[in-house]
Amino acid sequence: MTMILGLILALGGCSSVRERCSNALLSPDVKIINYHVKKHYESIRTLANRLYAKNPCYEPDPERRRAKIRAIFGETSPYTIPYELRISMSHQLLEASFAPTPPERDRVLVFILGLKKGVDEAYNTGHGPFLTGCQIDVKRLERLYSNISQAKWRLKTYRDQGGHLMFITNQALDNGYINMGFEVILTQMLTRIQDDIYLRSGLESNLTFRLSTIFLSIL
Repeated sequence: MTMILGLILALGGCSSVRERCSNALLSPDVKIINYHVKKHYESIRTLANRLYAKNPCYEPDPERRRAKIRAIFGETSPYTIPYELRISMSHQLLEASFAPTPPERDRVLVFILGLKKGVDEAYNTGHGPFLTGCQIDVKRLERLYSNISQAKWRLKTYRDQGGHLMFITNQALDNGYINMGFEVILTQMLTRIQDDIYLRSGLESNLTFRLSTIFLSIL
């Protein structure tokens, strides 16, 4: 492993050469997990845009919505996001997004930031080179799976004190079709996490029976 890391770090000069050589040295499980993290981010961004479109009451200004999403993904100043949210853990944010009185009026921001942080915590992103699947703690993946399953259920069921759904996610159209796009996005994330759990240790048969009714601390 030290030799592989040394080879990657020694690849100076052309960045394209470094990228090709690094990819050649990485094991298949690392490539798959890296791809899954990228797809998780894409799914979360898509979910954010759709939730804002269906729930404009949480942030009426389209430009501010875009700025918040960019800040979540580190593409602009993080100060767009309140400090209290920036220092919170993923499970705290997810729980707060469904609280009767959330710490921030914009429930979409709190919820999406919780999902993004959950992926970062479970996959240990931003903590040096990722060279082997053994660097991923399977218990963290299992807790992420549980949290996203819980989030998926709460999106469809949790209501505010007035009896209204906290998040509008589905809509009956004239032809009777129900838009299930939100559920599909989260189901795709769950499928990828299951695959990564299998890559790490084999998918345990009792996984579905250990899902929690609360959001779990991943770290």
